[in-house]
Amino acid sequence: MAQADRTERIAAPGGGDDSAPAARRGGFLGVRHWGRDARGSGTWRRGLLIAVLAVLTAALLAFHARLPNSVGNLGSLLETFLPWLGLAVPVLLVPALLRRSATALLALLLPAVLWTNLFGGLLSDKRGGPGDWTVVSHNVAAANTDVPGTIRTLVDSGAQIVALQELAGTQVRSYETGLAGAYPHHTVAGTVGLWSKYPIGDVSPVDLRIGWTRAFRAEVTTPQGPLAVYVAHLPSVRLKAEGGFTVNQRDISAQALGDAIQAESLKKVLLLGDLNGTMNDRSLAPVTSQMRSAQGAAGDGFGFSWPAAFPMARIDQIMSKGGLNPLDSRTLPRDGSDHLAVAATYRY
Repeated sequence: MAQADRTERIAAPGGGDDSAPAARRGGFLGVRHWGRDARGSGTWRRGLLIAVLAVLTAALLAFHARLPNSVGNLGSLLETFLPWLGLAVPVLLVPALLRRSATALLALLLPAVLWTNLFGGLLSDKRGGPGDWTVVSHNVAAANTDVPGTIRTLVDSGAQIVALQELAGTQVRSYETGLAGAYPHHTVAGTVGLWSKYPIGDVSPVDLRIGWTRAFRAEVTTPQGPLAVYVAHLPSVRLKAEGGFTVNQRDISAQALGDAIQAESLKKVLLLGDLNGTMNDRSLAPVTSQMRSAQGAAGDGFGFSWPAAFPMARIDQIMSKGGLNPLDSRTLPRDGSDHLAVAATYRY
């Protein structure tokens, strides 16, 4: 006879036993809970390596200007690609979640906040209404594979002022012929040139201390008044196994260009060119410290211009000073160059 207080077990269909504890359901990414793991480590003790990497990323963002250039110019190299450090946050977030590490997640807030403070403003659309005129700067590349296509891109931009860099001797005539209909005024000095719908005068080379002409200053007479326009192509930077990120000649030329702009007599000044460096690069401070970036003031996003196949840095710049108001900044469609053309619209 069965005992009165005995609990009978009822077999579940299929032979299962309903007295067995129900299996816990896995959470997000298979995580059951945020308590101790199989080794007994708590959520605050796991993921310490991830946390260290997050703090290191934050330190590079916060103190990039302190990273010395004495060894391979590492400081300038980092600053050229500084926005890409933000990718460390989502990359480290995945293992932080898999490890269920509260420490790592908390540490990741540091680079996320710092990156947002540095670059978050670039992600908003700051473009304004119509302006007085549009300018374009383009490193057309000596090895351009489609010069007629590049000419069409420039004409279709609707710009009133166009600056070109890396003009190869055999191609100058093609640009002069192709742009003549849209731009009746132009001047070429060395490997840089300026085309304009407005009269150009008072052209003089800018000595970049490299032995040949890659920059000049011209006065453009716009309907709103005179404008000093500087067209420049600073020396290229190199990544060398024995020398690191080699920028010494570029930095000397940047100082020379900055000195020339500082001594400019006209109030309103435009700089159009391939500076082989970004606005974050400390070595371009002689120029960037006294001028305003069109992309930073009126762009939508980072406006990366190089390399054209997969742009990773904005080394092609349009900058101004003297009260010129940028209302729009953008890149133009890819053509036969390894750079994207950059454009900006201004109000005088």
